[in-house]
Parts: sequence; structure tokens; C-alpha cells
Amino acid sequence: MPAGLFARTFRLLPKGPVGTASPCHRGLHRLRFGFPSATHVASSTHASRAATRPYSFIKLSKPWPGATSVLEPRFFSSNGTTQLLTTELPVLSPPAVGNWLLLSSALVIAVIVVGGVTRLTESGLSITEWRPITGVLPPLSRAEWESEFDKYKATPEFRLMNSRMELVNFKSIYYMEWGHRVLGRTVGLAFVLPLAYFAARGRLARTLRTPLLGMAALLGAQGALGWYMVRSGLEEPVASGGGADNAVPRVSQYRLAAHLGTALALYAGMFAAALSVTADWRFARDGTWGRLRDGRTWDGVLRNPLVRRFKTHAAIVTGLVFLTALSGAFVAGLDAGLVYNEFPLMGGRLAPPLDELLSPSYADSDGGKGTWRNLFENPTTVQFDHRVLAMTTYLATALLFASTRRAAVRAALPPLAVRATAAAFAMANVQAALGISTLLYLVPVPLAATHQAGSVALLSVVLHVLLALRRPGAAARAWRQANLAREAAAKAKVTK
Repeated sequence: MPAGLFARTFRLLPKGPVGTASPCHRGLHRLRFGFPSATHVASSTHASRAATRPYSFIKLSKPWPGATSVLEPRFFSSNGTTQLLTTELPVLSPPAVGNWLLLSSALVIAVIVVGGVTRLTESGLSITEWRPITGVLPPLSRAEWESEFDKYKATPEFRLMNSRMELVNFKSIYYMEWGHRVLGRTVGLAFVLPLAYFAARGRLARTLRTPLLGMAALLGAQGALGWYMVRSGLEEPVASGGGADNAVPRVSQYRLAAHLGTALALYAGMFAAALSVTADWRFARDGTWGRLRDGRTWDGVLRNPLVRRFKTHAAIVTGLVFLTALSGAFVAGLDAGLVYNEFPLMGGRLAPPLDELLSPSYADSDGGKGTWRNLFENPTTVQFDHRVLAMTTYLATALLFASTRRAAVRAALPPLAVRATAAAFAMANVQAALGISTLLYLVPVPLAATHQAGSVALLSVVLHVLLALRRPGAAARAWRQANLAREAAAKAKVTK
């Protein structure tokens, strides 16, 4: 019988980026991303062993729990010889990649929350220099603490607001800002080092590589953007619309919004990628998608017009959640939460007077009405905008949830999307309660920090709604097709 088996065992995703063959066949083939891509001919010592089996194939070992081997009839020659023809399969990222991305996204949440506390406790301007390497260590001696304190004494914030501060008080705000910066560096290492490892080992799907590299670059830029923000608070304050009394040392609300927006974008990218990797793995392994158990297929569900409209609505809600969270950065930057501490009215009215919302104090130098400046620099207008966006987001989330109560929509959607929508509406209620409480109680630090964390939680659940309606990736579909072929071949083998 002609030789047709290849004796070596190949992993679907080998420990190294390139698989290895038996010594006599090295160099006869090449592997791309760890998968065989050419015809393999086995040594004759294994040919007789293969003669007792209907199919002769490479045994693909399981590199992690739940991995399945690929056996496809089209891999074999039809003339009954043991020559093995294989096709290339794209890399499918394993669950370890998804777990790493989920951990990275959790660390980003921690940075966002700690950053919010840093802002609320007025700690962000305590460190007056940006030292990416040497700044990892805090002051270790009395002399070093005195040196750092002297630098802070030269800032406008100390002169105008904290002139009576002593060293012991300075240490508390210094450690808060230092912890925020160190946590940011930790996120960078926790993301970049595993990224390099998974890339070197060939574990990243093709569609993941560019987005993950972009996230790594954005992480590096985030540090520079954070320092750019802090620098604005170290400059001499300039009175805005409120006259000289409004010349308070604070970071630029524009730079603060950019810093927060970048962090939210990073979190959303990591979280979405993590869920996508996990979902693709499950689909490739056993065809699980959206927790469907009624015989429907993912493509049939996604072609339904009701599902398409629902997905569009979910995308709009996700955009609103992001925009509302971003507007919160302007509220924090201008301390606008300390204006009109009542709800739902503002000074006994649904909206403040128009001349207060569009105050002439924020008029442009050329005599314009200053509409844009009022939107982003007038504390009253900024709070009003945040309220309107928050109520719009809540209403949109409620309508999205209400649509799932319709029998036709509920029957069309996969169960996972229905459950994620219910979670989104529940979180929207929690976030609304947190926001109102923060306003009524004059922005206490614990409530305000929880409210900021709630915005990330709400973003997470609405993203989950969208991802529940995501089509499986190309790599997952290819692996699923190969696994189905393997199962069909196994059944054919049993019937013979």
C-alpha cells in the first residue's frame, strides 16, 4: 500500500509559531500560523497500521481543553491511497486570549474609577512632573518629600486654594495621583507583554492583530495625554465667564474629556474583543451562538428585518451611553455638579432661563452669541446638557427593552440578546438613581465615583447587546465547517 500517513502529531495552535515534522520530512512542507498547508507523505512504517482504518489522517492533538480535531472527507484522495491533502485554516484565538483581554479591560475600569476619585479629591495636580520611568517610585525620604512639596507650593492651586496645607495633607493627595499613574503603567504592561507573547506564538486571529496594535499605541498615547491634561492645571488660571472669581486652578475640561474618552474607547475595544474571542471559540467548537436552542441558525436570525432594526436601535443606545459619559467629563471639569442641586427641576423650572444657558459672558470676542462656548464652558449649560443626554439615554434604553416585550421581536431575537437588553435596562435604572443621588447630595466622593463606575457598567451591558447580535468571525466559521466535516466523516465511518 502506498505511503499515505504522516506519523507526527500536529497541534491546532502549536506551542511554537511553526509546527515540526518527522526528521525525514522536515523541509517538505511549510506551515502558516501553525496549520499544515501542503501534501504530507508518511513513512511506510505506519502504512500497515492505517490499512485497518477507513480513513487515514493526521491526528490533531488538543492544545487546550475543549479543542476538537479536524477530519474532513475532502482532505483525502478519492482513489483510496493514503496520501493526505490538507487545507489551510485561519488562526482561531483560544480562550486564553479572551481571558487576557477581559482582565485588561477590568484594569482599565480600575484606572477610570481611580482617576475619577483623583479628580474629585483635587489630587491630580499634586505631582508637577511627568517621569514615566523614575516616577514609578514615590518619595522615600523626608528630603524627597520636602522637595516634591516645594514644587507643589509653586503651583497656582497651592497659592490660591491650599496655602495652609501641610506636608501630611500633601502626602495623601500625592499618593492618590501616584497610584493613578502607577495603575496606568500596570495596565500598559499587562496589555503589551501578553500581546507580544500571543503574537509570537501565533495565537492571534488575523482580524485581531491591527485593532490590538492600535490599542497598544493608544495606551502609550494615554500617558502623554494625561500629562498634557495635568499641565493645563499647572498654568495660571484665566477667568472664563464668571469673572475673576471663576479663575480657579483646574485642568482643561476639553483635555479631561479627551483623556476619559480615550480610556472609554480603550475599555470598549478590549471588552468587545474579549467577548468576540470567547463567542467565536464556542461557535467553532460546538456551534453555540446567541444561546439558540430551537434549531435556528445565526445567519437566519441576522437576516430578519426585526433583528436588523433592533440592532440599529442598540447601536444608537450604545452611542448615547458613550456620549453621555463623555459629557460627564465636562461636568467634572467645571464642577458643574454643584450647580442646581435638585431634580428634575432647575431653579423651579424644567430648564434655566435662556440668558443663563446662553450667557453673554461666554460670548465670542467677535461679538457672537458664544453658543459653542456656553455648551462646553458654562457650568449651567454643561449640567443641563448632561441631564438631557442622560434622560435621552434612559428613554432610549427603556424603549429598547420594551421592544423585547413584543412577541414578534422576542421570538426573532436570540435569547442572549433578550437577556442582555434586560440587564441594560436594569443598569440604566441604577445609573439614573446614582446620578440623581450624586446631584442631590452635592457630589460626595463615594457616590460620584460609583456614578462614574456605573457609566462604564452601562456601556458594558449595551455593548453586550450589540455583541450578542454579532456574526461569528471568518476564522470561527471556517473551523466550524471543518468540525462539521469531521463529525460527518466520523458518522460515515461508523455506518460502514
